[in-house]
Amino acid sequence: MMLKMPQPVIFDLFHTLIHGADEERDRVVGEMAVIVGVAPAELVAAYHASWRERLIRWDVEETIRILAGRLGGTPTNEEVTKAGEQRRALACRVLDRVSTGTLDVLDALRGDGHPLALISNATSDTAELWPQSRLARRFDVAIFSCEVGLAKPDPAIYHLAAERLGVEPAECVFVGDGADGELAGAAAVGMTVFRTTEHNDTDPGWVGPAFATLGDLPAILREPRPTRLTQRRTMACSRPSAGPIQRIPSPPW
Repeated sequence: MMLKMPQPVIFDLFHTLIHGADEERDRVVGEMAVIVGVAPAELVAAYHASWRERLIRWDVEETIRILAGRLGGTPTNEEVTKAGEQRRALACRVLDRVSTGTLDVLDALRGDGHPLALISNATSDTAELWPQSRLARRFDVAIFSCEVGLAKPDPAIYHLAAERLGVEPAECVFVGDGADGELAGAAAVGMTVFRTTEHNDTDPGWVGPAFATLGDLPAILREPRPTRLTQRRTMACSRPSAGPIQRIPSPPW
């Protein structure tokens, strides 16, 4: 009998592998506002409102220039650069806070033979700092919305991850907290989906399998596939109904 290869596992980033640090993000944007000469509260609001553009279109400096300009600011190149350094320093701190426990889980999955991929709805500062992070070397594929011009729950971004892994979407496991309707998006392309609540209970309406501690995942994936869906209530699992994908609002990263 031919043994099945371990399934590729695709992770979300914020509130799945690391905390999203939402309040700190707003504080840093407020500090950037002072540098570029606009009202902190107004720049924070502008960052929130421009989430989609920042997610797939603008880089760090473009964002600062465009949003400051909309608020009546005329920052110099030096001020834009200084504010951009603040944003990148934040991204570095957030990525560096990944816990040893999370790294151990990723190492255990790799040790069991699971190829690992990342799909993150993230702005360019996170993508730029990713290669320097302790997470990066543990992943075979990393896809950032800002680099590919696609964002979850667009089916194309899940297909792209599977293609780069060299498999079909139905062969993959997706793990996320549920922001942006990512769980339903993954299920819609045939992936096996698990919701994690370790950092944030983002999508409590999700009816599929869930776990509170990422450390549970390696043992779950070692079980025969049908058995995984008969766990305790937090792992209880009806497949999500086929219907329109619900987009859970994202924090303004």
